[in-house]
Amino acid sequence: MSEPGKILTIVVCAAGPAGDVGRLVALAQGEGWTVQVIATPPALGFIDVPRLEQQTGRPVRSRYRNPGEPRSPRADAIIVAPATYNTINKFAQGTADTYALGVLSEAPGLGIPVVVLPFVNSALASRAPFLRSVESLRSEGVRVLLGPGMFEPHPPSTGGDRFSSYPWALALREIARTV
Repeated sequence: MSEPGKILTIVVCAAGPAGDVGRLVALAQGEGWTVQVIATPPALGFIDVPRLEQQTGRPVRSRYRNPGEPRSPRADAIIVAPATYNTINKFAQGTADTYALGVLSEAPGLGIPVVVLPFVNSALASRAPFLRSVESLRSEGVRVLLGPGMFEPHPPSTGGDRFSSYPWALALREIARTV
C-alpha cells in the first residue's frame, strides 16, 4: 500500500482494455494513491475523458502544457497500462514524441518506478525488436509484466476476448512493491 497522498500516474495507450482504465484508477485510489491519467493521443478515442477527470479530480493530459498552464505534479510511481507494442518500443528507445512518452523517457533517470503491463498479441511479442525493448527496459529497472504468471500475449485477432480478464490489479500490486 502507498503512503497517503503519493501520486500515481497511469499512462494509458490505445488498446482494447483502455476503456476500462477506470478500474485501475479505482483500485489505486482504494490503496490511497492520488491518481492522474496521461493518455497517448490515439488512446483518447478509447477512453471516457470526462468520466476519468471526474473520477480523479484531475485533467487527463495528452499533450505538453502551454506556457502559463499549471504543471502536473511529479509522479511517485507510474503504471503504463494497457501498454502497446508501439509505446513499449518507443519507450525503450527513449523516443519522446508525445507527452506520455516524454514523461516515460524521463522516469528512469529521475528514479521514478515504472511498471509496464502490455497488451500485445503473440505475433508482435515474438519479434526481435520487441524482445530487445523489453530487455532494455528491464535493464534500466522498469518492471515489464510480460511472461508466465504475468501478462501472456494472446493469439492475433483474439485480443477482444481478453478485455474483461486484463490483469489491472497485477500492475498495482507490482508498483506497491517498488515504492
